[in-house]
Amino acid sequence: MSLKTIAPAAIAAIAALALPGAARAGATLDGVKQKGYVQCGVNLGLYGFSAPDEKGQWSGIDVDFCRAVSAAVFGSVDKVKYTPLSAQQRLPALQSGEVDLLARNTTRTLSRDTANGLNFAPTNYYDGQAFMVSAKLGLKSAKQLNGATVCVLPGTTTEQNVADYFRANKMNFKPVVIEKNEELHKAFFGGRCDALSSDASQLAAIRAAETSAPNDYVILPEQISKEPLAPAVRQGDEEWTNLVTWVFYAMVQAEEKGIRSDGVDTALSSPDPDVKRLLGVTAGNGKNLGVEETWAYNVIKLVGNYGESFERNLGTGSKLKMARGLNALYTEGGLMYAPPLK
Repeated sequence: MSLKTIAPAAIAAIAALALPGAARAGATLDGVKQKGYVQCGVNLGLYGFSAPDEKGQWSGIDVDFCRAVSAAVFGSVDKVKYTPLSAQQRLPALQSGEVDLLARNTTRTLSRDTANGLNFAPTNYYDGQAFMVSAKLGLKSAKQLNGATVCVLPGTTTEQNVADYFRANKMNFKPVVIEKNEELHKAFFGGRCDALSSDASQLAAIRAAETSAPNDYVILPEQISKEPLAPAVRQGDEEWTNLVTWVFYAMVQAEEKGIRSDGVDTALSSPDPDVKRLLGVTAGNGKNLGVEETWAYNVIKLVGNYGESFERNLGTGSKLKMARGLNALYTEGGLMYAPPLK
């Protein structure tokens, strides 16, 4: 096909895409700006990731990311509305446009990345599925669970992973499948199941939030899967995908550069070219993403870098006291790494 057979309007559109710096605001970003807030899909209530307090104020590492996207678009963390979603509701809510962004401890998988029509932002928590049991059982390994009853949420990778694990190890189990988290947890702590299976971070959160004696329950050492948890958006809107993606990378880059929320103003005078680009002192990144040049400065100032978010929600500043592990920077033995912001 020659250019002569292509309509002039199409040629103009192709040419516009090829122009340097010709970033286009996508439908989602335009819609978010017009309505004045980001509609963010979150967990119904999982301590450390997304949960409301008694006053209805949301917090958690996923909530921080919703706030960070709001800061990038509006220069404020308060332009967010939260939609609590069950495991079964989360993908349809994003696919239908009910939410602009899904930040709900969701594992990135091939089928979700293809058949379900999602685009995933970078992994914001590297996790693995495990089993929690009563300490009274005296179990030391998941391979001692032959014949056990296992509480599990339906319609999740968790359910499939349990079946795969028992089959691979030639063991039998009886699933207890309950759709609502609170009822599932009640069944486990009430003794209806021998084990509760979920991502290790979720098990730690459940144990900390729902028991008065956490030492009465043990998370067995085996992690039976890889669970890269990541925010997600709909396919077909690359501009919104780009923005969501680089908001996360900005938080990681800030930690790499040692820039915290309480020191970002001082960092504005840094001679480091990477820092200048990150904070918008050297212009260009904001234009390319369809937001103000101060977008990353606002994210860091109002939310903090990735390490700050991790520590207050999951680490030393939280009830969970979880180690960074794989979620440490690559310079510290972890997997967190930001591509160049230029």
